Amino acid sequence: QVQFVESGGGLVPPGGTLRLSCAASGFAFWRKIMNWYRQAPGKERELVARISAHGTPMKYVDSVLGRFTISRDNDKNTLYLQMSSLKPEDTAVYFCNMGYPNPEGSWGQGTQVTVSS
Repeated sequence: QVQFVESGGGLVPPGGTLRLSCAASGFAFWRKIMNWYRQAPGKERELVARISAHGTPMKYVDSVLGRFTISRDNDKNTLYLQMSSLKPEDTAVYFCNMGYPNPEGSWGQGTQVTVSS
């Protein structure tokens, strides 16, 4: 059974940093393109970043370029998102999922990121 467990969110001031983690299970993690998505209140879920099975970043949404870094550890079946220079508009629930071009698994609970002074 495919499962994603996101963690690492929290409340941070503008300009702060956070590192999100996604523990994946139930599938061959090392074979799959992985993605971070986010959903802000009242908005649709959007793709934030994508990484190849071998660990090469493939895509960042323009609004996070230069501030966020996606990475993965295939030995630990874990996906990461390092976020810096956070802005209030980054406030959202962050989710991970596998697949390209569309998400393939069921969604986890996500982790809440709130950027506010």
